[in-house]
Amino acid sequence: MFAPKYTITDKLLTNIKRINQLVNKLNSHRFPNIVLVELQKKAEETSTYASTSIEGNPLPLTDVKKVLKTRPQNIRESEQEVLNYNKILKEIDAKINKKAIFFTVDFILFIQKKVIDKLLPSFQSGKFRREAVFVNDPRLRKTVYWPPDHQDVPKLVEDLVDFVKSKKKIIDPLILAGIFHKQMVIIHPFMDGNGRTTRLATKILLAEMGLNTFNLFSFENYYNKNVSKYFEMVGMKGNYYDTYKTINFTLWLEYFTDGIIDELLRVGKNLPQQIISPKTQLQPYHLKILDFIEKKGFITDHDYSKLVKRARATRHLDFKKLRELGLIVMKGKSKTSYYTSK
Repeated sequence: MFAPKYTITDKLLTNIKRINQLVNKLNSHRFPNIVLVELQKKAEETSTYASTSIEGNPLPLTDVKKVLKTRPQNIRESEQEVLNYNKILKEIDAKINKKAIFFTVDFILFIQKKVIDKLLPSFQSGKFRREAVFVNDPRLRKTVYWPPDHQDVPKLVEDLVDFVKSKKKIIDPLILAGIFHKQMVIIHPFMDGNGRTTRLATKILLAEMGLNTFNLFSFENYYNKNVSKYFEMVGMKGNYYDTYKTINFTLWLEYFTDGIIDELLRVGKNLPQQIISPKTQLQPYHLKILDFIEKKGFITDHDYSKLVKRARATRHLDFKKLRELGLIVMKGKSKTSYYTSK
């Protein structure tokens, strides 16, 4: 049975409280749909770039954006990694929105299969490794970590998933997500795609903390700023069987929550720049529509014509913009149509 050791330090407790404050602040914003789409696109690009870059992918962010936009036919391995990560990231997000994700061992295997699509042979796709692996330090040019034997991997992952599921109502979701993240890296269950699979699975657990603005930030971005520090904090050295009983997750959890705070602050700082743009800026006549709806509960085109001196076609465009921003919805048909708040 998996029983991780960690301490709720003052720093960790402060971090958790700070994250909840930042999350509540972000969730209090009412983002227009057009802004959400743009923010989500940037978060996906950043996550894809950062998570693949951590693993040594050489493509800069500008090239990652280009690959995601053009989706070339004849692609290199580095481009395939980017496309794979972005594809499963979008799929996970869709499942989260539909509440159609069940956090299971099978789903983790499914993520790995998508992550390494066309990059590994089929017998290593969506399956735990069947041979020994070693973690080398390229700077020292020597092996620094020997993960558990392959025959022990399935049980170790099962125990980890069972731990997460059984403690959901007992342990803070931030702590659970952090413990899962580090333990998966320690187990190193796959021949390839360990880090990317782990970070994607961690995203699922983070979403369960009630971060409705989950799509707006990329916690991987923090790790990519100092990859050496990330590997130092998340990994371990020596032989797994000699050290696993002494593993303490406290310092990692402090670092893990530091990263989430850093990214949430970055997003919060950039939001005003995203919200105020020609596409999202509301004019006085738009505000009259919203004010009328707030007072009366709905508005018709006839009502609006009495508030402003604007042609029918122009009034239609005003309603259309507010609908595209997700601020109002149209109900009824043709001449009987009217608009209410969303």
